[in-house]
Amino acid sequence: MDPLSLLDEACRIRKGPAVVCGRARLGYPGLRDLADRIGRDLEAQGARPGDRVAALFPNCHLYLAVYFAALLRRLVLVPLNVRLSPREMHAILDHSGARLLIGEPALAAPLLRRPAAAGEGWMAGPTGVSGAGAEAEAPTGAAHLYYTSGTTGAPKGVILTAANLRAHVDMTLRELEFRTADAWLHAAPMFHLADAWAVWTVTASGGTHVLLPRFDPAGALDLMDEAGVTITNLVPTMLRALLAEARRRGRAPRSLRLLLSGGAPIAPSLVARIGEGLGCGYAQTYGLTETSPFLTFSLLGEAQRLLPPEAKLRLLARTGRPARGVELRVVHPPGVESFEDVPADDRAVGEVVARGPTVTPGYWRDPEATRAAFLGGWFHTGDLGTVDAHGFLNLVDRLKDVILTGGETVYSTEVENALYEHPEVREAAVFGVPDDTWGESVRAAVVPERRGGISAGDLVAFCRARLAGYKCPHGVDFLDALPRTGSGKIDKKVLREPFWRGRSRQIN
Repeated sequence: MDPLSLLDEACRIRKGPAVVCGRARLGYPGLRDLADRIGRDLEAQGARPGDRVAALFPNCHLYLAVYFAALLRRLVLVPLNVRLSPREMHAILDHSGARLLIGEPALAAPLLRRPAAAGEGWMAGPTGVSGAGAEAEAPTGAAHLYYTSGTTGAPKGVILTAANLRAHVDMTLRELEFRTADAWLHAAPMFHLADAWAVWTVTASGGTHVLLPRFDPAGALDLMDEAGVTITNLVPTMLRALLAEARRRGRAPRSLRLLLSGGAPIAPSLVARIGEGLGCGYAQTYGLTETSPFLTFSLLGEAQRLLPPEAKLRLLARTGRPARGVELRVVHPPGVESFEDVPADDRAVGEVVARGPTVTPGYWRDPEATRAAFLGGWFHTGDLGTVDAHGFLNLVDRLKDVILTGGETVYSTEVENALYEHPEVREAAVFGVPDDTWGESVRAAVVPERRGGISAGDLVAFCRARLAGYKCPHGVDFLDALPRTGSGKIDKKVLREPFWRGRSRQIN
């Protein structure tokens, strides 16, 4: 992807402000000039094509410019999660070999050996990184190096190329029908692909970037109205908070046309409330860092739009049908080189595998993990799902999250969906804990809508009316919030850890 031509085209088709961040307003020519200035400063510090440069910002117009600056100079950008500890950040700097870091001064200064350049709101300098990571050569065409959240082990560096980004731009422009009149709210973190993909697609459409440094529902709704936001992607916690705030105000955002979300199950009843409370369309999404990210959308085709309302809501709440240009299969057995497609009966469970131009070429400095992920020429997601007669995927679990209890298999998503049907459940996560009798037993962590509104016994009884007994939680923990990764996904590793501590393996 040629970022200069992307920005030049945006300058041609869009006049006036195209970037809104607090009091800052930029047109695309201003964004191009800012990106060029940052790129020259990085180059002056020794950055050369193929070098890794780490970035550490909250959502802001400077981060937008840094994404373009890196691509313009053929640098490999390494976005850092602002929530990581300094030790975790240093580990990523060492592994990626990022000799330079640019970021918000308060965030970047502790990681820099000596600040060497600064602008209004940013600071850049050498990290002091040396060794194997710094000496490694980036693959031809590499553009980004995203480190996974590591919910099942140490984070891995996912390589995305300019060709991956270009293919994803082309796909999302068509799937989501982006237009110059669209305004995208960067609400999810820009250090993660939950939002960063929109940097390129919105620019390619000539649309407006509206940046929200820190999410709060009241501020988000105000900004949506002020900036005329038409489309955004929210992680599940943000979505529920925004819906509650809109309900409190008694009105929907004025211009919102489409809301995207993913990373957790959603009940059809919640999809209906989104339409009523936010006055917009909704699409469930599914993807991974390794796939740029989107693999599916629960967008309805002509045939599905003719279905009864209840059937349409059920489809909208599913994981969705394959995005254009993506080859997607649900296969059995999982995790092997030779496999077959499961029947499209919405019952047979298999692993989701994918291939196509948006799929990563592999993991940075980890050929073993790359080989394991691409068995049989397909990328193995590690996610389990079913497929129905409409071709819609429905995820049931992570392969590593399946609960084996008394010889039976329990998919955590099925139990979570049952819990989400209860009106007093705001969020739920189901996971396996050691059990001397059954090997594992089912446990749930629940964020209630209000304190004291429901008991563990109530929820277990509620599940027993909907599920087989062995699938029902043996214990329920009530929490104020569920632990999450940088991308907003529930971190079940954190929930499991106290129960499995001291054991040599995470399964009995």
